[in-house]
Amino acid sequence: MPKPRILAFAGSTRKESFNVRLIHIAAEGARSAGADVTLLNLSDYPLPLFDQDLEQEQGMPENAAKVKQLFLDHDGLLIASPEYNSSITPLLKNTIDWVSRPAEGESPLAAYRGKVAALMAASPGGLGGLRGLVHVRSILSSIGVIVLPDQIAVSRAFEAFDDEGQLKDNKQQVRVQGLGESVARTVSKLAS
Repeated sequence: MPKPRILAFAGSTRKESFNVRLIHIAAEGARSAGADVTLLNLSDYPLPLFDQDLEQEQGMPENAAKVKQLFLDHDGLLIASPEYNSSITPLLKNTIDWVSRPAEGESPLAAYRGKVAALMAASPGGLGGLRGLVHVRSILSSIGVIVLPDQIAVSRAFEAFDDEGQLKDNKQQVRVQGLGESVARTVSKLAS
């Protein structure tokens, strides 16, 4: 059986993003469960705001096509989403929207249907980004992604990580790694 292929990314491009740190921890867990993990930095693929007129006039932007191909090439997703005003980040929503666009002859939502995802968030606030994850879960579930029930929301993120980017609370560290392991194991089970 081939190794599960997991795409891991944060809905943030901030250099010191807490959510990028979470993704690296979850990716460790997925690798320990035997997955091949691709770390995606969305700042490497700048996209215009989704606009159907732009798409009709110019086609899908080159970076959108590249990101969509990454989604198509992977079986599972690890997503860390910051919370902006109790919701999803514009960066993450715009990425989801561009990747959702069908190519000619392609089935609707081909980059999402049947993918397995785990969600996590880190925030300076007391809820750790939990309110935003509700929206991410709703969006992904509506477009055919199998979103695992377990998720992590790390509160007071400004004091949650050590200098190496690991969580100071060992139980949280193990839980975040466990999200990566869960995605890898679920993808493997579904493939068998």
